Amino acid sequence: GVTRLLLTRIPFFKEIIVSSFSCPSCSWSNTEIQAAGRIQEQGVRYTLAVTSRQDMNREVVKTDCASARIPELDFEVPAFSQKGVLTTIEGIIDRAVAGLEQDQPTRRATDKEVARKIDEFIGKLRQLKEVNSPFTFILDDPSGNSFVENPRAPHRDEALLVTHYRRSPQQCALLGLEGEEVDAKPPDAAEDLRDEVLQFNTNCPECNAPASTNMKLVQIPHFKEVIIMATNCDSCGHRTNEVKSGGAIEAQGTRITLRITDPSDMTRDILKSETCSVEIPELEFELGMGALGGKFTTLEGLLKDIRDLVEKNPFTLGDSSTASRTGKLQEFIGKLQDVKGKAQAHFIMDDPAGNSYLQNVYAPEEDPELSVQRYERTFEQNEELGLNDMRTEGYEAEPASGR
Repeated sequence: GVTRLLLTRIPFFKEIIVSSFSCPSCSWSNTEIQAAGRIQEQGVRYTLAVTSRQDMNREVVKTDCASARIPELDFEVPAFSQKGVLTTIEGIIDRAVAGLEQDQPTRRATDKEVARKIDEFIGKLRQLKEVNSPFTFILDDPSGNSFVENPRAPHRDEALLVTHYRRSPQQCALLGLEGEEVDAKPPDAAEDLRDEVLQFNTNCPECNAPASTNMKLVQIPHFKEVIIMATNCDSCGHRTNEVKSGGAIEAQGTRITLRITDPSDMTRDILKSETCSVEIPELEFELGMGALGGKFTTLEGLLKDIRDLVEKNPFTLGDSSTASRTGKLQEFIGKLQDVKGKAQAHFIMDDPAGNSYLQNVYAPEEDPELSVQRYERTFEQNEELGLNDMRTEGYEAEPASGR
């Protein structure tokens, strides 16, 4: 036989490939269609109210994955049970009748009751072609490539309802779209950042050799988001980390006071921003704003950083040191060491920007040893933060007044 292929376009629809086969020996012929485009973003459902013989002549494009239903007869042509076809509504009914009649001789010989019921149903299908009473024809195609003709196009057809819908995961699997999750929420850029460690190239602050900096967005429970940046140098072994607040400057400053009563307090998480100062009254010690930079560590880790900062002070080492100054330094380090496990003391964090945090181990309940006080910033504090000259409202240029 001979197979002929034709690429054609259906008006007000899309391009399709028509495949026609004919055999001159037995006169058998067959026609199939395939969509020439891709699977559409949404499925489509055509609902037609058939009320006249003219409606039976409407052209229909039915793909392999489309199902056809007539609810009045509880009749359905399932998806993937037939090849795609370019036909009419009457042609779909004739094709269904031919499929049902194909095995009727065998059924009449083996099961007369089933054959009789199928004959009755075939009679009902043939009566539909006369349109003695209106019925509904529904064509549902999850690929979106099926079509029912609108003879009044481009005007609206009152008898034809076209519905586009999102495919279900089961329909996506039938179409081979296994990676598509239609019910999943669209990805959020902030969520992607929380799950990903960003890396960018930089130079080591110590030896200026090429190094890499890792950056991660972290959500601190009962607080806010912060950005942690860590730099490792493979050349000299220098390591540093820094913490930046992921939010804006708070409307009020924050003063956090912790009464250290137990060695377990050393394990509390601490976020110290660049604008936070630290004070330990019992040791007459105060660490100014900007020292040590931003830190996200534990209380023990911060006290260790304070000790390293004091010990590495150039005025207490080598020729610059004196006996009295070195003695006082050792005495302070001893008292600081006692705070970690023996002596009780108050640890105070004062952050005018309100971006520092000390863990409440009783959260969400109140911590009896921890107090958080919010206060209004002074003019000097706003000046240090650059807020006095910052205008967030009414900063647009005023229109020039007419002369």
